Amino acid sequence: MSSMIQYLKESTFAVNEVFAKSVNILKNHYFSVAGLCFLLFVTSNLSSMLASYMSEFNIFLSGFMALVFMIFYFGVNLTLFKYIMEIIDKEDGAKLSVSIPSTKELLYFFTAMLIILGVSMVILLIISVVCWPLIYIKKEVSTMASVSLIVSAILTFLFIIRVAFYPFFIMDKHASSFRAIRLSFALTKGNVTKLLLILFCFATLHILQVYFNFAGYTFFSIFLSIINSFLVVPLSSIVITVAYRNMMTAYAGGENPEILKNII
Repeated sequence: MSSMIQYLKESTFAVNEVFAKSVNILKNHYFSVAGLCFLLFVTSNLSSMLASYMSEFNIFLSGFMALVFMIFYFGVNLTLFKYIMEIIDKEDGAKLSVSIPSTKELLYFFTAMLIILGVSMVILLIISVVCWPLIYIKKEVSTMASVSLIVSAILTFLFIIRVAFYPFFIMDKHASSFRAIRLSFALTKGNVTKLLLILFCFATLHILQVYFNFAGYTFFSIFLSIINSFLVVPLSSIVITVAYRNMMTAYAGGENPEILKNII
């Protein structure tokens, strides 16, 4: 019990250190980082509007434009992460022009995304197969289906946290799709608690915004919306990147780690 408390204290301290460093970076480079975040916001909303408008005339053109905007959106996202890494490494010498992903890096990114989607579906399939015999024991199909979905959702969520840093390995180490996933899996071994604490901090503000919105507290909802848009979103991008850099400092898993050896 005492070792668990000590571990939580160390994790909390590490998270506080990440946030402190991230806030300092945001203060010194707010407009450049927030500018890229604003571009992501505009791209997301503009693509939704155009897709909805064009679907009334030509569904194929609508699909093509959605694909173009998706590539552009994730391209800007990768640029943002790479640029923050440049800031961490070079401070004032960071250049946005060298942070733009190449066609090869974008291809690796989307391939890895498809692999992760495929693995998530396999997890759902495996849990469904495992739970299927229990239906004949309990004879409550709806209950077992709900249990299957909940277990699958939890395992998929943990899996996504473990592989969430694959874009950084693609941009930072020029790793291929599958190698980037394996490296992210190895990097996050022993760091899941810290990542959950970081996620909890940002999720709390968004949950509060949704609560105030549904509860009818318009002023508080608008206030939190502004905070989330202009502070939390840029800060979250920096926090994730700083967490990656900090974990890489202590990483000792090798250049080609095996997934099975890094599950727990």
